[in-house]
Amino acid sequence: MISQHIVTSFDNELEAIQAKVMKMGGLVEAALRDSAHALETHDTELAEKVRKGDRVIDEMDVSAKSDAARLIALRSPTAVDLRVVLAVMEISSHLERCGDYAKNIAKRTAVLSQAGEINDTVRSLRRMATFVEVMLADALDAFIQRNVDMAAEIIERDHEADQMYNTLFRSLLTHMMEDHRNITAGMHLHFIAKNIERIGDHATGICEQTIYLVTGDLPDDDRPKGDRTTQVFPESDE
Repeated sequence: MISQHIVTSFDNELEAIQAKVMKMGGLVEAALRDSAHALETHDTELAEKVRKGDRVIDEMDVSAKSDAARLIALRSPTAVDLRVVLAVMEISSHLERCGDYAKNIAKRTAVLSQAGEINDTVRSLRRMATFVEVMLADALDAFIQRNVDMAAEIIERDHEADQMYNTLFRSLLTHMMEDHRNITAGMHLHFIAKNIERIGDHATGICEQTIYLVTGDLPDDDRPKGDRTTQVFPESDE
C-alpha cells in the first residue's frame, strides 16, 4: 500500500508539471498569434499586452523547472520516468525562448507602425507566424500523445518554415538595395521574420524531446538547415 501510494503521488506530481508546461505552451501560442496580429493591424496596445505577458511565461518556466528539480531530488526517478522529467524541463526552456521571440516581435510594432510597410511583407509574416504557430501546437500535441511519427513529420515541416523565411529575406534585401529609405523598416521586418523562424526551430526541439522520451535517443542532428542568411544579417536575440 505504501509503495502504491508513492507511485501514485509521483504520477500526480509529474502530471501537474506537464499540465503547467502545456498551459505555458498555450500562452506562448497566443503570444505569437497576438504579436503577429498586432504587427499587421498596428495595434500597439495588443503589442504591449504581449510584452507584459511574457513575464508570466518566464515565471511559469521557473516554476516548472523548480517542480521538476524537486521531483528528481525527492523521488529519484529512473528510466522512462526520468526521461519524462528531463524532457519536460527541456520543453519548458523551448517555450520560454519562444515567448521571448513573440515579445521581440511585439516590441517592433510601434516602430513599424510609423515606418510603413514594404509591399505585402507584413501579410507574409502573418502567414509565416500562423504556420509556425500550428507547428508549435502540433509539437505539444505530439508530446502529450507520445507520438514519434507525428513528431518526425513536424520536424520535416521546418524545411517549409525555413523556405518561407528565405523568401522573405530575399525580398526584403532586394527592396533595401533598391531604395535606401526601406532599410530601417526592412531591418526590423527581417528580425521579425528571423524570430518567427527561430520559433519553428524550437518547435522541432520539442519534437526531438518527444522522440527522446519514447525511444531513449535523440534524433541524429544531420538535418540540413534551410536558413543560410545569418552570415548576411546576424541573428537578433534580444
